[in-house]
Amino acid sequence: MPSDRKTELRVGRLTKAHGLKGALKLELFTDTPEQRFVPGAVFRLQVPADSAWHDRTLTLTELRWYNSHPVGFFDGVDDRTAAESLVKAILWVDQDADELPHEEDAWYDHQLVGLRVERDGVVVGTVARVDHLPAQDLLAVDTASGEVLVPFVSALVPKVDVEAGVVVVTPPPGLFEEPADDTDDVPVSDTDDEPASDDVDQSVADGVDEPASDGESAPDDER
Repeated sequence: MPSDRKTELRVGRLTKAHGLKGALKLELFTDTPEQRFVPGAVFRLQVPADSAWHDRTLTLTELRWYNSHPVGFFDGVDDRTAAESLVKAILWVDQDADELPHEEDAWYDHQLVGLRVERDGVVVGTVARVDHLPAQDLLAVDTASGEVLVPFVSALVPKVDVEAGVVVVTPPPGLFEEPADDTDDVPVSDTDDEPASDDVDQSVADGVDEPASDGESAPDDER
């Protein structure tokens, strides 16, 4: 008997318009597309807030395969222009939480939210949510100094123990530390209160403006 506990699952992403009749290529995040992507299946759309599709759902009319790539046709998406407005949209479905299959090294968002996050055996925060971006997933961690986003990859998140309620992270130095206040380390000149030197730049004395800086700054990797 189905329970009242529901969760949302991310099952696919619309990647590219296909043809002229509104079809879209799909990236699948499910091992059972034959169950998820059937005619009449309804998906909640994750799109930017300024998208015309924000806060709407999408109903599948047909799923076809072209050269081993899944292509979906959806109700109300009748031409290429409409299809292109949906590119990068993420598809979500409701799922009975008690019927979720167990996969090794795979977790659902609701299983991760609320877990404590530990680094070197010390609790640094709790998982607030999981952000699903096209490039990678991010763990949003609530800490005493604010939110920290940790790429959800094995190199930085080597262990997830849902039963123990813990996520172990090995972030690079500085990710969970507050930025240092360098003002205390700046030496105070003993001559701050002394009058300016008589040796004034001649261009300034003559009233000639110095040339303005180009406004360029060093690239991030040179700062």
